[in-house]
Amino acid sequence: MDWLLLAASFVVILAGAELFTNGVEWVGDGLGLSERAVGSVLAAVGTALPETLLPLVAILFGHGSGDDIGIGAILGAPFMLSTLAMFALGLTVVIFSRMGRRSPRLEHDRGVLAQDLRNFLAMYSLALVAGILHVKWLNVLLGIGLIGGYVRYVRRHFSSPAERELVHESAVEIKPLRIASLMDGTGRPSVQLSALQTALGLGVIVAGAEVFVNAIETLGDELHVSHLVFALLLAPIATELPEALNASVIWARRGKDVLALGNITGAMVFQSTFPVTLGMLLTPWRLDLTAGVAAGISLVAGTILYLTVRRQQLVGSLLLLQGLLYVAFVVFALTRI
Repeated sequence: MDWLLLAASFVVILAGAELFTNGVEWVGDGLGLSERAVGSVLAAVGTALPETLLPLVAILFGHGSGDDIGIGAILGAPFMLSTLAMFALGLTVVIFSRMGRRSPRLEHDRGVLAQDLRNFLAMYSLALVAGILHVKWLNVLLGIGLIGGYVRYVRRHFSSPAERELVHESAVEIKPLRIASLMDGTGRPSVQLSALQTALGLGVIVAGAEVFVNAIETLGDELHVSHLVFALLLAPIATELPEALNASVIWARRGKDVLALGNITGAMVFQSTFPVTLGMLLTPWRLDLTAGVAAGISLVAGTILYLTVRRQQLVGSLLLLQGLLYVAFVVFALTRI
């Protein structure tokens, strides 16, 4: 029964994320923002909200194990992105290149990709240091610094001609507003209706997150598995992995490697700032050995990518190695049970 609740929470969170993101896009369109960088920021916030809300719900409403589940969910996203998501991207490239439908090399903007990875490595390293030192005032200062660093990162990206071109290229036609479709509505939906769907999506995400947290607490106790490890491995499956795989695999298959890579590395930068800041400010942010190893593997994976980007061409087979880091952590975590 608990496993069914866990699976149901995944579905609910994904449904809520779809409603929210679709609503946010139409709100931006109704306000005349869809053609500008601000519209892209709104869409980015919409897609990033589930992985921010889930740890927040866990921390605020997760009872005794809420902090562990929240920290696990926070650490899980960059860990999964830097290992499993990159592996999936590499596997897609390898498969379609052997079918003769694309090149085995990934086209990328070396400067932009290196900038993303530098930001991730710098900011996530600070989070790891904070988790080892356990100094509250330092956590507050670092949290402010991380938010400021992300704002600076976004401003630099949108001021770059190359980034503006990517924003334009990645823009797609907005899907019909879900509520309007159910009501057989035609034409452009009103901002009020779009905002209503956005609020509904937000409520669905929170409800799904609450079910997820309760299921993790119960299953962790029954199986004698750390709530942190459980959340670290499972939370990204509901919040981060579907979108990362969908966007990256589709773009890689079409040969839009710059977008595929940027989708993952951009998410890595976000996950090393806002969710981490929530963890540092709202929890003791004490990383045990398992949590520290997960964060360390994320940094190792990011460093390997950074050095590869700086020194040579990216090929799909190299990204397959990132999957080994994911497997290594799973084996390590299992030995700790």
